[in-house]
Amino acid sequence: MRSFAWLAALWVCGAAAAAGQTVRIDAAPQHVSNRVRPSEALGAGVDRLPYGLADKVLGPEVVSRLLETGWQPVTYRQNTELKIEAWHWNPQGTWSGAGRGYFVGEARPGPEPLMHSWGYPLPRRGVTRDDGTDNSGYSRLTDGDPASFWKSNPYLSHAFTHEDDARHPQWIIIDLATRQPVDAIRIDWADPYAQDYLVQFWTGEDPIKRPAAGSWQLFPAGRITHGQGGSSLLRLAQSAVSVQFVRILMTRSSDTCVDQDRRDQRNCLGYAVRELALGTVSADGAFHDLVRHTPDQDQTATYCSSVDPWHQAADLDEHAGEQVGFDRFFGSGITRGLPAMVPIALLYSTPEDAVAELSYLKARGHPVAYVEMGEEPDGHYTTPEDYAELYLQFAAALHGLDPTLKLGGPVFTGQNEDVQSWADAEGDTSWTHRFVEYLRRRGRLGELAFFSFEHYPFDPGKISWSSLYDEARLVTHIMQVWREDGVPAAVPLFITESNITPQYSEIYLDVWAGLWLADYIGAFLAGGGDAVYYFHYIPAPLGSGAHGSAGTFSFFAADEQQPVGQPLAQYFAARLINLRWLQPGGGVHQFFHAQSDIEDGAGHELVTAYPVLRPDGSWAVLIVNKDQDNAHRVRVRFEGRGGAAQSYAGKVSATVFGKAQYQWHPAVRGGEARPDGPELTREIIATAGTTYELPAASITVLAGHLAPLH
Repeated sequence: MRSFAWLAALWVCGAAAAAGQTVRIDAAPQHVSNRVRPSEALGAGVDRLPYGLADKVLGPEVVSRLLETGWQPVTYRQNTELKIEAWHWNPQGTWSGAGRGYFVGEARPGPEPLMHSWGYPLPRRGVTRDDGTDNSGYSRLTDGDPASFWKSNPYLSHAFTHEDDARHPQWIIIDLATRQPVDAIRIDWADPYAQDYLVQFWTGEDPIKRPAAGSWQLFPAGRITHGQGGSSLLRLAQSAVSVQFVRILMTRSSDTCVDQDRRDQRNCLGYAVRELALGTVSADGAFHDLVRHTPDQDQTATYCSSVDPWHQAADLDEHAGEQVGFDRFFGSGITRGLPAMVPIALLYSTPEDAVAELSYLKARGHPVAYVEMGEEPDGHYTTPEDYAELYLQFAAALHGLDPTLKLGGPVFTGQNEDVQSWADAEGDTSWTHRFVEYLRRRGRLGELAFFSFEHYPFDPGKISWSSLYDEARLVTHIMQVWREDGVPAAVPLFITESNITPQYSEIYLDVWAGLWLADYIGAFLAGGGDAVYYFHYIPAPLGSGAHGSAGTFSFFAADEQQPVGQPLAQYFAARLINLRWLQPGGGVHQFFHAQSDIEDGAGHELVTAYPVLRPDGSWAVLIVNKDQDNAHRVRVRFEGRGGAAQSYAGKVSATVFGKAQYQWHPAVRGGEARPDGPELTREIIATAGTTYELPAASITVLAGHLAPLH
């Protein structure tokens, strides 16, 4: 049964609030903290789907349910790059060779709409696992196959950068898992090979996870010049050095061609290695290899700076799911007819293919608001200079097609702190600062129309109720970090993918998830954020996350037969945000700061509030009570506007959603919400003395007009 007892206590005309329990709003016109248009700022994301699911979930019945949440613009997420795959956004296109090479999608629309698109795992991969991929592939550097090889991205070589290759050194790393004695390395080079390179070891704990906490040191005999390729066993030191991570840093290429194929210049640029071995040479001259060579995730792990986007038709993997075809995406109604944010593949693609994609969208008349460049370069350990160089090459090509395109990135993984990279010559370890400076030094910072990043603030399995107190600080802090790193104030900050944690967790099903969503969106917009996209718009069946509990990124419980089931906590929270707090459409909303004096014994702010002056002149306040056990009665005061303090007066709409309306009950195979909503709304008549009851563990939206306090 649903409880309506809160309605009687929501407001008490003329009653005194508990001592000190006041939400104070700095409503001074000169203190506006942000201005946004919901039709541009509050959206959701559509990502890769299991094959065949798009047929079920992009029909009118399901889409209409999704639109009930009020999210407006849509960002099309580009998942193939996370899996180290080339993206055939159009299955029809042209190969640079006969069914192999570098693929460019067909830019001219054909008679049939694009309903599906595919990913092709890259065969010249040099990473075993990273923070972007699903870790189902493997590196060719330690796979034991003499016919396979890793090759770096040719677009980072002198023919495309117009700089010496030493300005964009490419690298591969071997991770021995534990410290081992090492005095020799064997490198089986392919073409093109490195003529000049360094072999180094890491002095810190982990160069991948903690790149600023250590340095690369040269082995005593680790500097090689005028290398000749082939299979080379190098003695690195007379006495073995205890190491875990070894890096080969390549600075000059032979520019010799893969399989002597000179028909495409890209075959002759960069660096290529067939296999790596690392270990010691005994007194009898025998080499003892520490590397496990196997074509799976159990191989000795390697990392690489980049991967050649070369692939072949036989690499298609339909079982990995599908990127929804562009025509199906735009034609489904899920975009509401608003311009969408679309991606281009960058780390594993070509500028020509990006231009073809945007040409196709333009020819079809699909409206595009922004173009996001690549996907999570930090998760693939791409250096800021390499990403920036690719960004500028692709930007030049795209702006050659259409100078008005709004391009941005870098689409960071969900970070709470600055993204770090190995120190450069000046000792700078900030990825963002170096990326921005690369664009600035080349006079092309104007190519960055927006700065995008993801927001997944918590680790699954490590979330407690008290984690809720951290969100406002986390999201405002990371925006401050990007600004301090040099992102210009005029460049908008977009969170283009976000939710609680990057993996399924039962926390998504609890009322906690709704409170987190409201607090997160409120803090981001009040703190100066420009656009935020909820992930994931498309419903998916409840699945098990890393810690075994059922969860879903979406706001509906679903199964294989029922694509839209019971609405979940974030469904109701989204409706309060998009339909009750803000007014849908393109009207300008002005945000202000607020503060409550309701804290627990540890100093946590239990009540957070986010006021907004709406286009029609009314004021709406989104209030989150994070106290899971206690209601709080508050007075709401607006200060600094027109001299005297003001309060709500006359008709006020009050909408609430909390644990009295929704409780999740887990079961072995998912569970159910009981009660399961809806959010509750009442119109009240407010006066200067009205106080408002905030139920325990709840979101409340108050909306109305003001009058001076007397």
